[in-house]
Amino acid sequence: MKRVILNGAGGHMGRAVARILAEEPECTLVGGVDPFVAGDGSFPIWKGFDEIPADVQADVVIDFSTASAVDALLSYVEETKTPVVLCTTGLSEEQLQRVDEVSGKVAVLRSANMSLGINTLLDLLKKATEVFGAAGFDIEIVEAHHNQKLDAPSGTALALADSINEAAGGKYEYVYDRSQRREKRHADEIGLSAVRGGSIVGEHEVIFAGLDEVITFKHQAFSKSVFAKGAVAAAKFLAGKGAGMYDMRDVVA
Repeated sequence: MKRVILNGAGGHMGRAVARILAEEPECTLVGGVDPFVAGDGSFPIWKGFDEIPADVQADVVIDFSTASAVDALLSYVEETKTPVVLCTTGLSEEQLQRVDEVSGKVAVLRSANMSLGINTLLDLLKKATEVFGAAGFDIEIVEAHHNQKLDAPSGTALALADSINEAAGGKYEYVYDRSQRREKRHADEIGLSAVRGGSIVGEHEVIFAGLDEVITFKHQAFSKSVFAKGAVAAAKFLAGKGAGMYDMRDVVA
């Protein structure tokens, strides 16, 4: 039985993960961390990692919090040598460097998106880029999320762009806003556009636009349970693993 601590337990994704864990025979939720939510009594929720009792031990931490909460999380998993599934996006460069540092001491699985579909798409885009990128197709990424999402573009959109750019040898520049310039599109750029509205769970569309033909890859998530299930699968995979950086492609391999 793998013991799990849930960071960001009171958020939308935290609650979704808690529901999945309640039905998962191989895992038990020993507690959560959230400074803003008291919980419903089904499991303990502490205001911070410094409030976790010394006798509470976990095999893995699942994190669906905010960038401002990640520093304390990293200090905790580094000190306790607890593997962590890091799902929070919008981290600063300094925080990403800290994640790399911590991964030298403990297992860290970091992914911008926990779904099977997105992680399969990451590999498909590499093949598509070898064909369409080499043929001079323009590449655009459009993502859409609910009106409560804080970061833009999404971490998933950036991961899709990174997968394309890796296959192209890093030749592309990311462009997030064309409103301040009046010029034609450059060949070696990937445009990233963000839509925020309503309760959209998550949509990502990658467009390869060539002369007289357009190829589109699109992924739609209709429920947050897609990501919650992936996070729990990642936690089961990561528990007991040695120090290092992992991602969802290790889980689905």
